[in-house]
Amino acid sequence: MADWTDTLPDAARAYLDGRRIDEVECLVADLAGVARGKAMPATKFSRQSHFYLPNSIFLQTITGDWVEDDGTSYTEPDMILKPDLETATAAPWTADWTIQVIHDIEDQEGRLVPVAPRNVLKRVVQLYNDRGWSPIVAPEMEFFLVARNTDPNQPVEPPIGRTGRPAAARQAYSMSAVDEYGPVIDDIYDFAEAQGFEIDGILQEGGAGQVEINLRHGDPVRLADEIFYFKRLIREAALRHDCFATFMAKPIQDEPGSAMHIHHSVVDTGSGANIFAGADGGETPAFRHFIAGLQTHLPSTVALLAPYVNSYRRYVRDYAAPINLEWGIDNRTTGIRVPVSRPESRRVENRLAGMDCNPYLGIAASLACGYLGLVEGQEPDEQYTGSAYEAEPRLPQHLGDSLDAFAAANAMHQVLGPEFCRIYELVKRMEYQEFLQVISPWEREHLLLNV
Repeated sequence: MADWTDTLPDAARAYLDGRRIDEVECLVADLAGVARGKAMPATKFSRQSHFYLPNSIFLQTITGDWVEDDGTSYTEPDMILKPDLETATAAPWTADWTIQVIHDIEDQEGRLVPVAPRNVLKRVVQLYNDRGWSPIVAPEMEFFLVARNTDPNQPVEPPIGRTGRPAAARQAYSMSAVDEYGPVIDDIYDFAEAQGFEIDGILQEGGAGQVEINLRHGDPVRLADEIFYFKRLIREAALRHDCFATFMAKPIQDEPGSAMHIHHSVVDTGSGANIFAGADGGETPAFRHFIAGLQTHLPSTVALLAPYVNSYRRYVRDYAAPINLEWGIDNRTTGIRVPVSRPESRRVENRLAGMDCNPYLGIAASLACGYLGLVEGQEPDEQYTGSAYEAEPRLPQHLGDSLDAFAAANAMHQVLGPEFCRIYELVKRMEYQEFLQVISPWEREHLLLNV
């Protein structure tokens, strides 16, 4: 036991200091970003180097159904899961002393499973590394705290705050609004500290009970791991206080949606210099090429950034969400924003991704667009200086269109991996067909007796 616990990250060792670890949760993220895996006694975990899960976990839809792929859904061969102990972190909400560990996924020949979302992101990062670049990301996480909703037929409602009143909308950046559900925020801070995660800031967003958490910039895989963990810890913190945390893109009608804005920069691996800034501090060709890559290729990746039918309810004019592919400096109406910064910190923000996306796949898709821009050397459109809500929409309007664009994106398939793209499309088309069979309350209200 001492051998493997001595190699854990500092935060995990501090959490276990003087205590006997009881359980280890062995985790992987499926296509939706749901945590799959096994929990086992720590004594058993210490005696084995790997364990097995069937590869069919990547053929499962969000509703629990399964797609069929050349008989795989019937034979379900095992994958090999090996612990990445650098990801070990506490599960501080459990009754006993538990550690979570994200696992690497290989096939039985020792090759990385190409459909695993974490492996997809690693593939994209490696493409950057092969050209002497190191991508850096800084994600923002938006989510809603909502009243418990145990009946899916009922609308989602804001939570009751400490004043006894529902959380108020249109109170962006209000400290009083954050204080309304301060106990939940306190637990989020405490859980994050126990897990060794650094929060750059927490603020109230524009929706009722909507919160934003900013993370510090860093390695894409590490940050995706943190978001994967954060979704779980935020849900657990909310449950402690009789409410839910939801990462749906648009959980409440007439409220803003929740985004996962992704800030990108790229540094030269040898010199450590930001390739978006020249020696004189000016913008470089690489900076423009990266933006051009986003403008050119984002439409083909919207199926990854907006993966559900609900995701497209977020793309609404004047609801603080992008509906375009314009770019601008310090312009939050554009889908691609360049924040004000010093030259060495120059970065590009992709505002299209929803918080409902798998963080590994959302970051991988966004980086893939930028990578293709750098390789292809294209030039972006002129900077948009007015309200980009007036610009022509250039995004797919629903999941079906997004999947069609994704299916035709051969260059993107080569970056993300053809096998992953094929399986992802199968799963998402099945989900979309399932949704099309659902009759909504709107249809019953307005069509049942009127048409």
